[in-house]
Amino acid sequence: QVQLVESGGDLVQPGGSLRLSCVASGSIFGIYSMRWYRQVPGKQRDFVAVITNLNVTDYADSVKGRFTISKDSAKNMWFLQMNKLKSEDTAVYYCGADLKRWMGEPDAHSYWGQGTQVTVSS
Repeated sequence: QVQLVESGGDLVQPGGSLRLSCVASGSIFGIYSMRWYRQVPGKQRDFVAVITNLNVTDYADSVKGRFTISKDSAKNMWFLQMNKLKSEDTAVYYCGADLKRWMGEPDAHSYWGQGTQVTVSS
């Protein structure tokens, strides 16, 4: 089975930095996009950043200039470097991916990690 696991969440001070990691394991043929989302309790899960297999990136307006998404395709890993953190960045961060488990799978499917808590507070 495909499994995504996030790590790196922590308590940090405003203005601080944090680096989140995600690793995908299991039966994976190819990952077409790697994503980060975040969710505050009682709120919808919001898009944060994405990087595609063609290395195209996109970010939510709220994090542009502060967050950077990157990947290590050989390791099925992707990262979110978060700088100049603000209290409003506090959330559970989830990694996601669109992937195929084998070459002939008709469609890519989306998978999600379990989340890692990021708390920005002094």
